[in-house]
Amino acid sequence: MNTRLVWITPDAEKVIMYCARVSSPNQDSDDTRLLSYCLKHKHFSIFEMANACFEVETSRAISAQLLRHKSFSFQEFSQRYAEVLNFEFYNPRRQDTKNRQNSIDDMSDDDKKWFDDSQRHVAATAMHEYNQALERGIAKESARFLLPMSASTKLYINGTIRSWIHYLNLRIDPSTQSEHREIAYSIRVELAQHIPTIAKALEWPIGE
Repeated sequence: MNTRLVWITPDAEKVIMYCARVSSPNQDSDDTRLLSYCLKHKHFSIFEMANACFEVETSRAISAQLLRHKSFSFQEFSQRYAEVLNFEFYNPRRQDTKNRQNSIDDMSDDDKKWFDDSQRHVAATAMHEYNQALERGIAKESARFLLPMSASTKLYINGTIRSWIHYLNLRIDPSTQSEHREIAYSIRVELAQHIPTIAKALEWPIGE
């Protein structure tokens, strides 16, 4: 897993405040208390005046969860046009029998080793068959059906600051799958550095 800020609206907070004061004679005021006021009173539309784009490297299993966020715009690595070269490997967790959306991180070292060995065996086998398919002249768009969900992918995710606020509040919640939550944490850390007043108002840890 890896995340990287590609770009953000220059002086994003100033742009948001400037647009929010459209009806004010003092539109150029740099009083950042306005941002906290708008968040407190749920005036979220002003946070659509600035954007941020992140690059995310993860597995196809987790990218499917990211793509559910309809307010974002996405560009994802295409297995139709480029060869898959890597896989993501994860630690296993025990299924919570009372909550289908939850898992518990208390597996034994022996189970963790078995799971890691199994992932690497499946990945090696899939990659071997995938490469065999390509050597036979089978199109990448067909050969990719041999690949597991652990195949690596890369996405560019563009959205307004409002969309990022909504996404992070949702995906940092403990109900989110751990691997996805790790992505959200990483994005929040970097985004907070560029919108510190907003981050403080939202009680995001700065430099966590």
